[in-house]
Amino acid sequence: MTSSSVFDSFLFRDMFGTSQMRSIFNDQAFVEAVVRVEVALAAAQARVGLVPRTAAESIAASCDAALLDRDRLRRETDIVGYPILPIIAQLTEQCGDAGGYLHWGATTQDIMDTAVILQCAAGLSLIAADLDRLRGHLRRLAEIHEDTVTAGRTHLQHALPVTFGYRVAVWLSALDRHATRLATVRERNLVVQFGGAVGTLASLGTGPEGLRVRGELAAELGLGDPEITWHVTRDGLTEIVTVIASVGATLGKIGADVAMMCSTEFGELAEPFVPGRGASSTMPQKRNPISSELMVAAAKLLRGKAAAMLDAMMQDFERATGPWHVEWAVVPEAFLLLASSLRQAVHTMSDLHVDTARMRANLGLSGGLIVAEAVMMALAPELGRRRAHEVVYAACSQTIDTGGDLTAVLLGEADIVDFLGADRIRDLCDPASYLGSARAMTQSVAPDESATG
Repeated sequence: MTSSSVFDSFLFRDMFGTSQMRSIFNDQAFVEAVVRVEVALAAAQARVGLVPRTAAESIAASCDAALLDRDRLRRETDIVGYPILPIIAQLTEQCGDAGGYLHWGATTQDIMDTAVILQCAAGLSLIAADLDRLRGHLRRLAEIHEDTVTAGRTHLQHALPVTFGYRVAVWLSALDRHATRLATVRERNLVVQFGGAVGTLASLGTGPEGLRVRGELAAELGLGDPEITWHVTRDGLTEIVTVIASVGATLGKIGADVAMMCSTEFGELAEPFVPGRGASSTMPQKRNPISSELMVAAAKLLRGKAAAMLDAMMQDFERATGPWHVEWAVVPEAFLLLASSLRQAVHTMSDLHVDTARMRANLGLSGGLIVAEAVMMALAPELGRRRAHEVVYAACSQTIDTGGDLTAVLLGEADIVDFLGADRIRDLCDPASYLGSARAMTQSVAPDESATG
């Protein structure tokens, strides 16, 4: 078979997905989920007394996704426009007389939506596990480097000193919040869909049986039981994909930071060494930050997936004319993209090379200007903040013009020396002395577990 998408390409598929996530969202897995829902529905209805128990047992024993004729399914799905009716046709044949009770009171979207929710449940479990692994690696990095001083950068220029541990802890804090969001999303949105033609369960009568079946179906599948049919209010699936895209965007930010710090001019980080990885076809010296680049690419693609889901939320009346189909493409691809991005991030952070000497050396690139604010704030109580700013600004300008060092310039200004003293000036010009609450904040996100026992 010839592939036409990076998601199923034999060349690119492991760069835009993972084998584990593909095993959840491939065609066979979807068909198996559909069969599982149909079997569970029969069992639920038998418990409520709407179908004979013997029929439900026969359906459970007879329905086999592996025996379905896939070519026939493909042809009939193309004709019908949905895969459920073709699947039911073959399952009914498998079940013999009991097949008459298959799909009782259900509609196509009930089965498809619930099957997709089952896939999402499995996919979110994978994501949560990989996210936990990544957070563990980042927590370790933050702990190790809580005192590793490096240049804080704003607008790609040196701003103030920070620690590398602080920078990593900022990344980690976002992922910690995403982990909480994912847990909430799973609790709120992994719910069964069962409502019949327009969602009212009219096919099961006007009594309590319909709601009882929905509850039993949810229990049978390990899903939640919603308060009302949600087949045209797609906020649940949209929230799942939007949170996935948000996690991907955070990974993209991390990837962009790491890729830049891997650049020759920075030289502060390097992705784990794997022979041949990131190699160039013409430049033997190249070691490109491929994992970080893939994290950035996934973030950009996931943005479009979230936008598409928001668009698909606008569904008309009790059955949409088109928006639902958008989800069929978007949901699996969103899961694949985040799975890939998480895999790349876990690989990178599991053995990230941190050049602490280069970080320290880079602090001196501006001739000490990175601590100009420290000097200004020390002078402010004596001169007032505005005058202190003017004095230090003049010293910075002189440093830039002469290509010298801020410490030397400040020590050459008698008035400044009179106010602060030479030792104080030298202390203020040490980047390690102007880190504010970086360590405390780093430890609040990544506490030293060995210290707490």
